[in-house]
Amino acid sequence: MPVTDNKENPSQKHHHAVRWAPVRGIPIERRLQMLAVCIWISLALACTTSFLVMWTYMFLWPVLIAYVSFLYVDKAPESGGRRFERARRWVVWKYFANYFPATLIKEADLDPSKNYVMGYHPHGIISMGAFASFATEATGFSQQFPGIVPSLLTLASNFRIPFYRDLIMALGLASVSRRSCESILKSGPGRSIVIVIGGAAESLNARPGTTDLVLRKRLGFIRLAIKNKAPLVPIFSFGENDLYEQVDNTKGSKIFQYQKKMQSLLGFTMPLFHARGIFNYDIGLIPFRHPITTIVGKPIPVPALEEGQTEPTEQQLQDVQALYIDELQSIYDKYKDVYAKDRKQDLCITD
Repeated sequence: MPVTDNKENPSQKHHHAVRWAPVRGIPIERRLQMLAVCIWISLALACTTSFLVMWTYMFLWPVLIAYVSFLYVDKAPESGGRRFERARRWVVWKYFANYFPATLIKEADLDPSKNYVMGYHPHGIISMGAFASFATEATGFSQQFPGIVPSLLTLASNFRIPFYRDLIMALGLASVSRRSCESILKSGPGRSIVIVIGGAAESLNARPGTTDLVLRKRLGFIRLAIKNKAPLVPIFSFGENDLYEQVDNTKGSKIFQYQKKMQSLLGFTMPLFHARGIFNYDIGLIPFRHPITTIVGKPIPVPALEEGQTEPTEQQLQDVQALYIDELQSIYDKYKDVYAKDRKQDLCITD
């Protein structure tokens, strides 16, 4: 018999034994979906390993040296990347999105003559929903928002991984640095950026049935939007936090302290998480099959800077943030009883 999704629902787990997946009876479609997810989550490691193995072949050294030299001088991640639309439409991404499945819903049309700063919530463990909807066309972004060209932003460290960097740039990803953001927003009408606002700090809060957002002290993206005259668009993904279980890291615990120390030193942290494996439902790094429903909210206009004003005032930042949070809360309240029926708590917005 085909497996059912409730076997992978972490909220339904009340056992200690590992549940093994059946070897037979699983449709080929589901196997291809899992293969697509495995490809994505292992891609960075596979690219790194391939790069190192290639150095064992001396005849490849000239090519590798030229490639490394190119990486050193290449500024594409800071200037919008090297987008290749066909890569965003590869069939593998459709299988990836259908694994959960991931879907995209819009609350309002977006004017293609404008640029937008989009804020994605929550971060989750790996932001699978953000990748599915904004780095690929698997959920039909360009059909729902014609003329809008989104660039999902990520840490600059991801662009130091050989080969992997070239693929994610082809998918439209770029660095989350200020220079990169401004370069994209100024590159033409419709060019927009998608920032996962909560970042590493929020990933430590990602647990099934809960949504604790790190937002109130995050004013940089609002400042960026005002300075570039770009309306803000809040985005909420139901199911993003339900893809992985996380080891207990209560604030004040040693694990939490180590994770925060890592974040302060490296700029990112590593949640201790698990989900399922290829042949079982309880141990592994493959995310649970849980629907991800991404809601793109209504655009929020930002105030214009007065003549001679180079930076928004604190009051302007706070006023826009209040509108942003109101729209985000509105999205959550509208859909929570549809897409978060099994929630343990309602939306909580913290520092």
